[in-house]
Amino acid sequence: MDDPELKKELDEVDTQIERLREETRQIREEIGQSWDAPTDMAERATLLTNVEQQEALIDDLQVRREQILRRMKG
Repeated sequence: MDDPELKKELDEVDTQIERLREETRQIREEIGQSWDAPTDMAERATLLTNVEQQEALIDDLQVRREQILRRMKG
């Protein structure tokens, strides 16, 4: 894979990371705003699980990003 292709892949990964971070921030905000409200515990648990899954995906994408950067350098 040449540098332009790696750069494109890096840009795509960066976009995915940014989108997931924003979604995670919004979910956390939703959880925080409704913490005192009488919400269904199952719904709250689902939201927290979603946040954890997105954070794990972000971690995976960051590893992928580092791999791409290493390939671009070397």
